[in-house]
Amino acid sequence: MIRLLEEKDNAAIRNIIKTVMPQFGAGGQGFAIHDREVENMYEAYANSRCAYFVCEENGKILGGAGIAPLEGGDADICELKKMYFLPEARGKGLGQEILSECLKAAKKIGFKYCYIETFNTMAGAMKLYEKNAFKKIPEPCGNTGHFACDIFYKREV
Repeated sequence: MIRLLEEKDNAAIRNIIKTVMPQFGAGGQGFAIHDREVENMYEAYANSRCAYFVCEENGKILGGAGIAPLEGGDADICELKKMYFLPEARGKGLGQEILSECLKAAKKIGFKYCYIETFNTMAGAMKLYEKNAFKKIPEPCGNTGHFACDIFYKREV
């Protein structure tokens, strides 16, 4: 089941982020794992221009993703953020479901574009983005602080 993040989900989603990112070599400085919002995702996404969705199965959070205004970017650009899933959730179409929810939320909020930063080890994620009309762009947008990310995507919402 895909649903909006609730305060009770904070520990589960924080643990997923801190478990999954290092599995892809993305645990060092310059990656989203060190963002302050990881400690309290519910509070970070409570803003009216944000949304964070989780996938819950049998009472267990398996992953999530959200959208928020692109830090240091144009007001009409949101960023797809913190999209990570536990290994047992991968390959079941859950990433597609959550990505679709994020894009619907972005459109409803009024964003015109969605931007993504990723890392070259995340091949499955990049395949999903490209399947969903995200186009690679040559350089980062905004000022996210994720200087270790090396692949960037953008699409119209």
